[in-house]
Amino acid sequence: MAGFAWLLAFWFVGEGIVRLLQLPLPGNVVGLLGLFIALQLKWVKLEWLEHTAQFLLSHMMLFFVPIIVGTMVFYPYLLNEWLPISVMLIVGTLFTLAATGVTAKRFESSSKGARQHDE
Repeated sequence: MAGFAWLLAFWFVGEGIVRLLQLPLPGNVVGLLGLFIALQLKWVKLEWLEHTAQFLLSHMMLFFVPIIVGTMVFYPYLLNEWLPISVMLIVGTLFTLAATGVTAKRFESSSKGARQHDE
């Protein structure tokens, strides 16, 4: 239960930061970034969250139920607009793959540069 409390705390803090600073980001993303930083700085131990995270991951399908129901409700609209939706899905996927590749390549080259500098 403590792991769930930690996750909720970071979520609430993220929501608070977004509302206070009027950031154009979702609060859960800011909270997740805060959790990542806290884990990296060892302020929060992974063991505290591990059991809760495994539980949530094992029940992940429940989080997709609203999407599935929405697809069923809006099926006629999706059927009429299948071409633009398909094009955007393909373009969006390709753009994401390209951006991920460029980012990974930059991290790899900066990591190599840092290692060569250390030697």
